[in-house]
Amino acid sequence: MKRQKSRGKAMELLFSMEISKNSYEETIENFIEDYEMDLNTIDVEYIKNVVKVVTDNIEAIDEKIIQSLVNWKLDRVSKVNLTILRLAVGEMMFVEDVPGSVAINEAVELTKKYSDEKSCSFVNGVLDKVLKSL
Repeated sequence: MKRQKSRGKAMELLFSMEISKNSYEETIENFIEDYEMDLNTIDVEYIKNVVKVVTDNIEAIDEKIIQSLVNWKLDRVSKVNLTILRLAVGEMMFVEDVPGSVAINEAVELTKKYSDEKSCSFVNGVLDKVLKSL
């Protein structure tokens, strides 16, 4: 449960970085300063790690997503769905303790929470294709 909540926070941070264009350092610093809940309820190290992984490897992650899109261009994907895809692909490619199937399942759950029902099958399909290509 702690990892699931942390993954949601990581997605929110990545989304805010996409919108604000703030750096990784600014984003993490602001998050820790402004987080209103008990930091023990989330895995701060996981959040820092996964946000850094996605930030540092954005080109490789986006390339994997582009290769897995069918009749879509990256700039047509909503910012929320793109952020969820980047988080999941980042976990699949660069976070060893997250199995691909878990990354997909968690991404679909995030999509249910932050996007719409139609997007769930889209995110699931793209991520399934990414996983098969790894």
